[in-house]
Amino acid sequence: MVFCGTGAIVLNQHLNHTLGGAGISIAFGVSVTLMILLFGGISGAHINPAVSVAVVLTGSLPRKQLIPYIISQFAGAVAASVILKQLAGQGSGLGATHPSGTLTESFLFEILLTFILMGVILLTAGRPSKLNRFAPWCIGLTVLLEAYFAGPVSGASMNPARSFGPAMVTGANGDLWLYLIAPVAGAVLAAFLWKRLLNRL
Repeated sequence: MVFCGTGAIVLNQHLNHTLGGAGISIAFGVSVTLMILLFGGISGAHINPAVSVAVVLTGSLPRKQLIPYIISQFAGAVAASVILKQLAGQGSGLGATHPSGTLTESFLFEILLTFILMGVILLTAGRPSKLNRFAPWCIGLTVLLEAYFAGPVSGASMNPARSFGPAMVTGANGDLWLYLIAPVAGAVLAAFLWKRLLNRL
């Protein structure tokens, strides 16, 4: 997901921005959908530490598995960024996320975006229902739409690992704390509300 999504950003820069925001958003959305379709039955295909934390809070993932999941997600993001750097060459930003507006604006945006994404995940894949088979498409489409309209504001990371990889490889990690904290906060909030709603049903 990181390789294809951030790779689209790098490619867009090399092609004089011909892909545009729509092309980049499609790359992220389609890659997320494919990862869930391919690996959802094996690991759940979280590909996102914020999602893993939230899933633990809902009781769907054992706590002892959280650290291995997070290590794998960050390692995958760094590996993807290292490979992309070899292909793109020196001087590439590797699709690193940076706030376009104020830090507060981007922080709140990332909380809201991840809250919505986590809500879609829980509603479609959180428990057995007729929506389960549509979960990969619903989640991927949510990533696509949020990346499209919020990308120009906050980078629309919604994923600490997605931001961590490029930041570590390029060294541009000044705003990284925002993308580590805000998505987790949004996902945890969604998980909390999900559990409260289930208890009332």
